Amino acid sequence: MTITDLRGLAAETPAAGGAGTRASKPKSSWRSRSVYAGLALIIVYCLAPFYWMVVSSLRRTADIFDNTLLPQPFSLENYAKVFDGSTMFGQALLNSLIVAGVTTVAALVLGIFAAYAISRLEFRFKSVILGVIIATSTFPGISVVVPLLRFFTDLGWINTYQAMIIPNLSFAIPLAVWNLTTFMKQLPFDLEEAAMIDGCSKWQAFRKVLLPLAAPGVFTTAILTFIHSWNEFIIALSMINDPKIQTATVAISKFTGATEFQAPFGEQMAAGVIVTVPLVIMVLVFQRRIVEGLTAGAGK
Repeated sequence: MTITDLRGLAAETPAAGGAGTRASKPKSSWRSRSVYAGLALIIVYCLAPFYWMVVSSLRRTADIFDNTLLPQPFSLENYAKVFDGSTMFGQALLNSLIVAGVTTVAALVLGIFAAYAISRLEFRFKSVILGVIIATSTFPGISVVVPLLRFFTDLGWINTYQAMIIPNLSFAIPLAVWNLTTFMKQLPFDLEEAAMIDGCSKWQAFRKVLLPLAAPGVFTTAILTFIHSWNEFIIALSMINDPKIQTATVAISKFTGATEFQAPFGEQMAAGVIVTVPLVIMVLVFQRRIVEGLTAGAGK
């Protein structure tokens, strides 16, 4: 093979490689477009009901059955009716905040200590106990309504906050224990041992070392617990018949139209938007805190 032949071969090699690169680019581009198209389809599927609820809430009562993508004209009539005083929706929102807030705090306090014991201590039947805790959350709410109604009637707890908070805890605590146990099992034991070698007690190692590292799991659990308690309906509907104590979800179900057979779709849509917005804000706030907790835990 002469020098001229080698030069010709070298000149052809980049050209072939370039052709291969050009051939792979359309395939890679097609995959990227497919991924983006799939993500867009999922986003539209998830957000379409919320978007239609917002649009319907901004229509006038006479236009509630229009199928336009935007309300024409825009109207805050439904929001004004929600807060006109007759529905007591503002008080219902406050009641939901009280019930969900107390339930979340109580579930986190009890769940943190239970999860720490299950993840860190060695004792017999630990897996069985965890399984029983999780099993208690599988019972549907409707199955416990009648016994709880009879029990709370005997205690005089009907139309009280504790009649809603305690049943909510029976479902929130297993959720908190399960999530926090899974998260704490991933944290290394060496950190607590090093803290105790440096002079910390067991409680100080738990409070100053483990809890900061567990912050992402705690905030995630808080989100799930709060959302569950905020959206709870069947217990609140069964235990409360006083409009001053009812939660927002129950208040929405009791909206009435101008006549007996008229369904207040516009008011219900507006109330649904008002109930959903705090959850969206809560998720956004806690997502930021989760990232901060992960960063702080890595630094420590």
